[in-house]
Amino acid sequence: MSRTTFGAQLREWRLALGFSQLELAARADVSQRHVSFLETGRSRPSREMVIHLGHVLDVPPREQNLLLLAAGHAPAFNETPLDELEHIAGVLDHILESHEPNIAIVVDRQWNLIRANRAATVFTSTLFPEPPTWAAPPLNLMRLNFHPDGMRRHMVGWESAAAALLRRLERDVASHPHDRSLRDLLEEVRSYPSVDTLPRQIPKAGAGDLLVPATYMIDGDEVSLFTTIAIIGDAHDLALAELRLETFWPADPLSAERWKRLFV
Repeated sequence: MSRTTFGAQLREWRLALGFSQLELAARADVSQRHVSFLETGRSRPSREMVIHLGHVLDVPPREQNLLLLAAGHAPAFNETPLDELEHIAGVLDHILESHEPNIAIVVDRQWNLIRANRAATVFTSTLFPEPPTWAAPPLNLMRLNFHPDGMRRHMVGWESAAAALLRRLERDVASHPHDRSLRDLLEEVRSYPSVDTLPRQIPKAGAGDLLVPATYMIDGDEVSLFTTIAIIGDAHDLALAELRLETFWPADPLSAERWKRLFV
């Protein structure tokens, strides 16, 4: 996606959603002529109009900042370094601890592990008694799940869970077209064995993506879990808006009992 002009970026966001100029105009409650003038550069949008169009097109906050800069306005969203958010760290730790004995982790927009509860540590240390040499810090959840020596070695029916994760990563890349690290991560994931046979389309998120099931072999027993992901933080700060809380839950009573024995 071009960084050069507001009009070029607006057009590409519109086309990415499959909107015509007329449809975008109707959704934004402006004239089609105004949309056309914005895309060709004949009209310069106000700050309020850029933010309004960003909401209509569901543009992520980080990308809305780029739209504002391209239109000659100051960014709307600040970004506080995570190591300066000590008051948030305590809240995150409380949330993670409250989810025990089940697994809970916090990742950033690039799927790097930010925080984890003790259950998550027990889980990974059980499957990987020695720290994997290919998982240099920060631990990346996509790499952990797709690497041939990663989680897939301990999963039953890895392909189903991997397909759902691949769709999530593809949507993330589509939503953050200027994030080179995310694109590099997707290219890396696709280079791993068997990933090229998984679905690559980018469907809209649905119930099947909200609850992702996965079955692991732990100490000779099958433990079925499903995961949910929630966005946490202040939408006005990029560092917080882009944090995601991933929680794991037993998928059935037998898995709950087996997991509880492992954790205790």
